[in-house]
Amino acid sequence: MTTSVLVPASLTREAEDKREATRKVGYVARAATVFRVDRLTVYPDSDGVEKRGAGFVETVLRYAATPPYLRKEVWDRRGELEYAGVLPALRQRSRTGSGSDESGSLRQGIVTEVGADGRVRVNCGLQHPVSLPVPSEMEVGEGERVSVRVSSRRPVRAKLVDEPAAGFVVDSAEIDDALARPDAGLTIAASRYGEELTVTKLDQLVARLRGGDDGGTSGDGSGGSDDTDASDDEAAPGDLTVAFGAPERGLPPILGEDPEAVAAETGDDRFDLWLNTVPDQGSEVVRTEEAVFATLAPLRLTR
Repeated sequence: MTTSVLVPASLTREAEDKREATRKVGYVARAATVFRVDRLTVYPDSDGVEKRGAGFVETVLRYAATPPYLRKEVWDRRGELEYAGVLPALRQRSRTGSGSDESGSLRQGIVTEVGADGRVRVNCGLQHPVSLPVPSEMEVGEGERVSVRVSSRRPVRAKLVDEPAAGFVVDSAEIDDALARPDAGLTIAASRYGEELTVTKLDQLVARLRGGDDGGTSGDGSGGSDDTDASDDEAAPGDLTVAFGAPERGLPPILGEDPEAVAAETGDDRFDLWLNTVPDQGSEVVRTEEAVFATLAPLRLTR
């Protein structure tokens, strides 16, 4: 099961300074960690004014996704990271539930040296880089990130494994390309103009995400039909992609859609559902980082 979140490069467009902009990106990274998002994709927003540069959001997200014990190894001094110290600690848990410092934990590492004897030296946050044999089914190169299963710290016992480490990956893509991925699954556009999330609607969505009866949810709020399209056949039950807009510039303007058409369910058909997860909102604007928390929380529920 893959959970993907799409955010615009203009995510911090209204932040007063770089410090506040960094903090906003950090809250998105925090939400991605709390709700076990697998992929954070930054999509371009050419008309959104981003005074810090189009690459600011992606750079800060990549830094936040890097384990603290590898940041010095991976990142040089960069202007985008001037206020990286305000980023909230993610404290990612491994998929197996063991903490990052416990015996048997799965850690990220950086290959610092490739030897001629089928071994590599890996910096995985232990006191010193460790020399590890490369499994026959794996190929690794210098500078590559790998997963290391640490079974003992004193003495060090570890091995390279072909498993994803805890946390999320960060990439950039056009929004249409991201929605066309084989693992996109159920695609949701988070918008105040979408269909309001109710207990009944949530039950239908959870049923569909868990591989049960979709309850007729396909097409709601997007102008589509109730038939499951081909992309859903390729996706595993539970695959989910949720797209968010920018502060004071939601998804309809970014996608060139009329908000009224979206509200009338006759607008953009790229999504299975346009969904309003903050019905009757009390503030004029729900910030993107707030919307990520508000949207992912109910969608992670089980029946």
